[in-house]
Amino acid sequence: MAKLRTFLAALALSVLASTTLTATASADDAPPRSGWNNWSCRPSAAHPEPVVLVHGLGGNSWDNFLTLAPTLRSAGYCVFSETYGKTVLGGLAGGLAPMADSAAEVGGFVDRVRAATGAAKVDIVGHSEGTTVPAYYMKYLGGAAKVDDFVGFGSNFRGTTLNGLASLAAALKLQGLLTGVGCGACTDYLPGSAFLAKLNDGPVAVPGPTYTSIVTRYDRVVTPYTNGLLTGDGVTNIVLQDKCGLDSAGHLGLAVDPNVAQLVLNRLDPEHSKPFRCRPFTTVGI
Repeated sequence: MAKLRTFLAALALSVLASTTLTATASADDAPPRSGWNNWSCRPSAAHPEPVVLVHGLGGNSWDNFLTLAPTLRSAGYCVFSETYGKTVLGGLAGGLAPMADSAAEVGGFVDRVRAATGAAKVDIVGHSEGTTVPAYYMKYLGGAAKVDDFVGFGSNFRGTTLNGLASLAAALKLQGLLTGVGCGACTDYLPGSAFLAKLNDGPVAVPGPTYTSIVTRYDRVVTPYTNGLLTGDGVTNIVLQDKCGLDSAGHLGLAVDPNVAQLVLNRLDPEHSKPFRCRPFTTVGI
């Protein structure tokens, strides 16, 4: 029972893995804030692709990106986000639906952004599940033709052991319980799931988009953290501590990490990237 309680606690943390202020969220969609989710925004010649932000499991359209979205907007990008994968908790906590369904939903949002802005393609920036779902969209749902650059942080392409606790969940047959409370994505992340098998049938990265994956050695949600690394052409993997040994951010902290923000900006526009400046940064917990 002690292990079961530990598993359930870890699962609760994982459901909040990409959120910073979920408890205060009250809207399904981010209102325009300094130009973010401004549907009259038109991409500039310098940044012709609008940026679509994809939140993590348990996040929503704005809480996951309260730091990064204004940073991107200040750099001159049109920035958009939505709450996808809503189930019993509505817009308070998204990303809970089965991930194949969420991938189709993200694809619909990409088309909406393209239609509103007139852009042929978008860039996608995602955190945690916000990397897994777009990867499926690009590989299986035609997204590769509509995405120019993909940048993920706290990436997860092969699920997570939750330090071994996910295997315990599988042994105890808790998958049905997780689905019953509206978290199909939780079961998709368990080792051996049909979703992960399909995503990893051949390289996750497909021709067309450029892929960047940023991971941290201090991740306690995606375990091992190397499950966020990609293989294939057009792929750049960045272990955060290789760039900045003074950064000990965990999974949650990546969303507000100034070093991650620098890396995202540079990968979206590598021709005009700025010298990377390592800043000491740490977060408590996962």
